[in-house]
Amino acid sequence: MARLAKKQLLNVVEGAIREGGWYFLRLSPIGSHPAQYQIYRDGQSHRVRVHIWNLTRGGQNRPEDEWRIQATGVDRFEPEPDGKTLILGWQDEREVFAGFDFARHRADLGISPSIQLREAALHQAVLDGFAPHNKGNGELAIAFRPDCLAAYVANLESLHECGRAAEEIEMLSRIGQDPDAVDDTEVEEKIAESRRYAVLSTKRALRETGFRKRVLTAYGQSCAMCGIQLRLLDGAHILPTAHPDSTDGTDNGVALCALHHRAFDRALVTFDFEFRIHVNESMARELKAAEHAGGLEAFKDALRPVLTLPPDRRDRPAQRFVEKANELRGWSL
Repeated sequence: MARLAKKQLLNVVEGAIREGGWYFLRLSPIGSHPAQYQIYRDGQSHRVRVHIWNLTRGGQNRPEDEWRIQATGVDRFEPEPDGKTLILGWQDEREVFAGFDFARHRADLGISPSIQLREAALHQAVLDGFAPHNKGNGELAIAFRPDCLAAYVANLESLHECGRAAEEIEMLSRIGQDPDAVDDTEVEEKIAESRRYAVLSTKRALRETGFRKRVLTAYGQSCAMCGIQLRLLDGAHILPTAHPDSTDGTDNGVALCALHHRAFDRALVTFDFEFRIHVNESMARELKAAEHAGGLEAFKDALRPVLTLPPDRRDRPAQRFVEKANELRGWSL
């Protein structure tokens, strides 16, 4: 079983931040532990302190399905002032994290500190991305894939507090297995008001993460308009999520680099139901008249004439979404 050095574990954390479409500033020296980061995206920002260890099998006379972190090298977990404190384990073979509740582990750690969860949660996280684990003492551990790290960070305090109520744990489990299977009104009815926003936010984030992962996989991790990769890709909804007819189906998605995603949303570029790519020449003329057309020709040259499509026809943009999206953005093709 692979055991990663501390610097490697922190590299995993940084890669997970990127994989979720977030950015970070490293606020502590490279390799120092605990590590401090500022993570941010779309106007959201969180300052975090990260404690992380390898997840290993439970010790002698412990259950066979138990995994644990052994919090060596620190006397106690350090809180992050005006920020969030993460206690993480990493299981390299499955490529999943376990997150533990800092509020439950504020005291001195003692001689041989360890924090546990069961293997079933790690397995479920591999399948679904996110899996809460009720430890039976009011403490809730959460296993999650790297692409779900940002969703966990944004709401971790309230998510761990759901361990106080069996009904809330059950709902989190259902959301982890299929976010679309739980209606928002059910969350509003059954989750305590102080935790309701966090659960709804996590539900939306898991939907977004699942959609992004499916779309980027379908398109081979490349921009459908220009072919770029470079970890600069988004899973873009063709018909925006705010529209009542929008769905999270892969046929309402297209993989776009950050530039072409923004250009698509702003109607500078689109594609038709035969997948031909079009530039908005009227908008181009307006840009030239306003002397804001710098880079326009290079932008046009980088575009392919036809969208690069997924091999599986079921993943390709559905005509109904393409036509509604173009009508919404004022295209006449």
